[in-house]
Amino acid sequence: MTRHPIFHRAAVGYQWFITFASWLQPLFLLVIRLYWGWQFHVTGMGKLSDIPKVTGYFQSLGIPFPGLNAYLAGTTECFGGLFLLLGLGCRVTTLPLIFTMVIAYLTASPDALKHIFSKPDDFVTADPFLFMLTAVIVFLFGPGPLSLDGLIGRILKRRAAAEVSASPTPSRISPE
Repeated sequence: MTRHPIFHRAAVGYQWFITFASWLQPLFLLVIRLYWGWQFHVTGMGKLSDIPKVTGYFQSLGIPFPGLNAYLAGTTECFGGLFLLLGLGCRVTTLPLIFTMVIAYLTASPDALKHIFSKPDDFVTADPFLFMLTAVIVFLFGPGPLSLDGLIGRILKRRAAAEVSASPTPSRISPE
């Protein structure tokens, strides 16, 4: 059965398109890590530089231990943002960032969370949304090859390959 040339060209074009789009994935991950890592860092530094104000705000939201939680949220965002920016330990780093953003939704934007399906615009325009979305994307897809995690992974892979190639090949034992 022969295929029509137009179908072959379409298949080749589609394959080229998919390959091109795949090349953009590392750049996309790099851009969102750099931008939102910096945003997390700046937000965390803002919290840490004015703990009394953040403590008062957390107290008004009914968050228990507002002083301690102000330090925890600020530190998580400040250093988590730096780790995201560097692409170091990203999948682990995103877990406390996601948790912090879930708490932000539960306390500062509860109506947006309650009406996620009836008023989705309120949910996606709430302050924590883009921060949480970025953390979820990096958690699910990793930081990409243009990161310290990617560099460390390549180094470890090369070392493992070098060890395997340097090790003597096992001799075959023939049954007697």
